[in-house]
Amino acid sequence: MATWTLKEKSVGDMIVTIEGEEWKKAVNKAFKKLAKNLELPGFRKGSAPISLAEKRIPAAERFLEAVNDNANEWMRNGLKELGLSPITQPQLDIKDVNEEKVELVYTFTVEPEAKVGDYKALEYKVEDYTVTDDEVNEEIGRMQNQYADMEVKEGEAENGDTVNIDYKGLKDGVAFDGGTANGYDLELGSGSFIPGFEEQLIGVKAGDEKSLNLSFPADYHAEDLAGAEVVFEVKVNEVKTKSIPALDDDFAKELNIKGVETVEDLNKNVRERLETRKKNDAENKAQNDLMEAFAEIVDVDIPDVMIEDEVQGQINQLANQLQQYGMSLTSYLQMMGQSADDLKASYSDQAAKTVKIRLGLEAVAKAENLEPSAEEIQKQYEEIAEQYGMKVDEVKTYISQDMIRTDVRNMKAMELLRGESAAE
Repeated sequence: MATWTLKEKSVGDMIVTIEGEEWKKAVNKAFKKLAKNLELPGFRKGSAPISLAEKRIPAAERFLEAVNDNANEWMRNGLKELGLSPITQPQLDIKDVNEEKVELVYTFTVEPEAKVGDYKALEYKVEDYTVTDDEVNEEIGRMQNQYADMEVKEGEAENGDTVNIDYKGLKDGVAFDGGTANGYDLELGSGSFIPGFEEQLIGVKAGDEKSLNLSFPADYHAEDLAGAEVVFEVKVNEVKTKSIPALDDDFAKELNIKGVETVEDLNKNVRERLETRKKNDAENKAQNDLMEAFAEIVDVDIPDVMIEDEVQGQINQLANQLQQYGMSLTSYLQMMGQSADDLKASYSDQAAKTVKIRLGLEAVAKAENLEPSAEEIQKQYEEIAEQYGMKVDEVKTYISQDMIRTDVRNMKAMELLRGESAAE
């Protein structure tokens, strides 16, 4: 017999009582096991008479051995009887034990059930968007700029030109770390350097040498330089300007974009791409707004372990992304001046919201009886396999069907939220 008592944060006690013949058989089996390993003077191991073994093996030892041998099976039976699924490793305690019965307490956390307000009243509203001629022209101008050639300029440097410079930064007459470089290409007006640096180089020519008196911003990331007055000794090696290609059919062909042969084709292609981008941005904003509103009507007491697991999942994802760029998580933290605890804390609030939304979607799926079909589950496996370049059977060894079923149910719940709103 099993009973369940739920406490705070979805932590509860499952009490399993084993009594009568089942308990007696378990204790007797435990006694025989202990007797088989009993060593007594004058007898071979395990060959001592039962009467002597009974005297040498106390009841408490038999009870404990019986519990150790059967605790996992009794726990599984109790979970099945009550329909519970722990999300943490159960902790075992013996509440009561005697010749007649044993009461075992398994303490663990279960996934909480969320209560959701009037989700059918939520709005999924995609804002209107347009692409103007100016935006198309600006994007094409950016493409021309990207394909521009750099040419040496004899005259003075203007905003937008690139100067090749040697420079040395001095604080109180002493060079500071990271303040020196040779042969550096700097585009004037790019905002790459601290305020005043690029502005003071407008008008210079190749061969010029100039001292720049500047101050680092008060919020500069390096504490020893924040707000400091410094001097940069700069030598101009070369001034270069961009030669922007003409907007003609030859340029359109040079871009090597499928279906683009003329300027007219290019204009159409750019407009379509900008429309797609704005459409995606508008839909993403509508989705985010919907989820923010949805989170507000979800009432659930989230166990700490679920938030911790979500935080760790997000950190693992970050580590994988960094690895693709050849950087370790440790190096990233050092560069950002953060500790592992700082990183976890920065993810905590968003992780809590993510879990809250997920539990809310599960509640909606349950209320609406949104059960995925076998075909939908298989399709999800196939999409994951394609995304990661794996075989479907291989994906199935890593992701259980229950996990896929839950994900698909939640996606169907998300679609329902959008559909209900669209029908309003």
